Amino acid sequence: MPNTKIVNIEACSSNLLHALRDKDKELLLPNLREIDVSRGHVLYEPGDNVQYAYFPCDQSLISFVVLLEDGRGVETALIGREGAVGGIISQGRAPAYCRAIVQFPGKLLRIASLQLEEAKMASVTLRYFFARYADCLLAQIFQSVACNAAHTIEQRTARWLIDALNRTGEYVVPLSQEQLAGMLGVGRSYLARVIGVLKARGALKTMRGKLVINSVEELKKISCGCSDLVCHHFETVLAGIYPHDGV
Repeated sequence: MPNTKIVNIEACSSNLLHALRDKDKELLLPNLREIDVSRGHVLYEPGDNVQYAYFPCDQSLISFVVLLEDGRGVETALIGREGAVGGIISQGRAPAYCRAIVQFPGKLLRIASLQLEEAKMASVTLRYFFARYADCLLAQIFQSVACNAAHTIEQRTARWLIDALNRTGEYVVPLSQEQLAGMLGVGRSYLARVIGVLKARGALKTMRGKLVINSVEELKKISCGCSDLVCHHFETVLAGIYPHDGV
């Protein structure tokens, strides 16, 4: 596990934590620790006891990945500074259902699950706040299921890139085409054709082991409307939390 240090909530750009009432921040602050994580760092695997909750800050980005019987892993949710991973509403420690893996390196704020539970027991507003976030996360997963079933790979790829940009502000995505294909649950050769289409339309450029967003406007033309629907639900339930248009 990376080294930890005491944190200043206001200095870390976690939209979720910034939205808390000051009294609720004070309950969490003594037990929050800041850690630096690299791309590919696994926070937990299926079946692991979830001993910590993590709040992504700045450009850090975490994927929930469901592992299939043939060894493939398919992403079900992408979590940035609008969210958290790991036992946010559960009672103490519980087993993880999927892999949580860092896609963009950066800072996370970490708190032990039992310490988070103590803070929630001490504040009904904190419990309600995290319950509302859990509702938003569930809506995101619902929309992801519908998107995977109904929309083309071109649309899904464009949506994923826009979602990553909005959460990180980074136009360079540190994923190879093979890695992104795995996230989307499609074959490498299929995604290569999709990337070719995006490049031809001026939306994307490729570098060794990286994808570079060249035109957000063109990506939006190709993408489906799933991100907008998720954003609308966040705005209804937790206004100002969900990042969009790079904000």
